[in-house]
Amino acid sequence: MKTNEEVWSIVNALKELYPDSLCSLEYEKDYELLFSVRLAAQCTDERVNKVTPALFARFPTLESLAEADVAEVEQYIHSTGFFRAKARDIVLSSQMLLRDYGGKVPGTMEELLKLPGVGRKTANLMLGDVFHVPGVVVADTHCIRITGLLGLTDGSKDPAKVEMQLRQVLPPEESNDFCHRMVLHGRAVCIARRPQCENCTLRPWCDHFAKNSAQETS
Repeated sequence: MKTNEEVWSIVNALKELYPDSLCSLEYEKDYELLFSVRLAAQCTDERVNKVTPALFARFPTLESLAEADVAEVEQYIHSTGFFRAKARDIVLSSQMLLRDYGGKVPGTMEELLKLPGVGRKTANLMLGDVFHVPGVVVADTHCIRITGLLGLTDGSKDPAKVEMQLRQVLPPEESNDFCHRMVLHGRAVCIARRPQCENCTLRPWCDHFAKNSAQETS
């Protein structure tokens, strides 16, 4: 595992690379982000951003979504995949937000996990981006893969395990932005099928790079 100094070096290098660590999903209201994250499951953020403007134009309020015909919602989100389950979750979550939470997205992990289709990844993203809770970790595929390569985790593919491991090593005030930067780095440099190790700023602290370099020189 990394020393505190190494962890901070990685955090600061990513800050320099990606000063704007914003979520790439586009939204105006808190519940729109919640539903956009649900749509992003097994789908790209780019695709979700193409779908949501028409969806939220047709259903501009939480009340309209709560009253929506699930089949009609399906038509708007069809291209995101798993559209039946996603449409059902959006409508049921809208109803639950109005019924149980006064029409507002709740600000605790326990409450968020009660919403249909919401898991720890979605809940952590909401807590970090909307409520600015320190210490949250959004263990998406990029984050899981890259932190394993770096040696910040033990290489586990289990999101819950990765989340717990990163919570132990990342500075709490940096963890949410760090996860957003992992996504950006995974798209730009540490690409899953063709990682550009030679161009990677994180090489000095990357276990994967060090291992491959040692094999090449042996």
